[in-house]
Amino acid sequence: MFKAPFSFEGRIRRTEFGLSYIIYIVAAGVIAAVMDNSDAEVFSLLGYIPLVWFLLAQSAKRCHDRSNSGWFQIIPFYIFWMLFADSDVGPNEYGPNPKGIGNTDEIDEIGQHLL
Repeated sequence: MFKAPFSFEGRIRRTEFGLSYIIYIVAAGVIAAVMDNSDAEVFSLLGYIPLVWFLLAQSAKRCHDRSNSGWFQIIPFYIFWMLFADSDVGPNEYGPNPKGIGNTDEIDEIGQHLL
């Protein structure tokens, strides 16, 4: 979980996506609190840049898990589909299933261990 969290490549599960949103909300709250108590608002605003990048990357990977482009995340209310819809079974053009369900390479590895 959380392998390359700032990368837009690959697929992630619903759990990692949900945890990413919780991390985003907590970190944004901390930055907002620092901005309220500080005169250096410009430096606090710079903290939002990696935070938004993190959220966009994780959302794109969750879209990939549903066999969609990362651009689907800008559809209103699509976040609910990403939170509650299950992964596509097996590999797709964005990579193997993060749960390992239907991945033929993992089946081959198991079969070779039995030989």
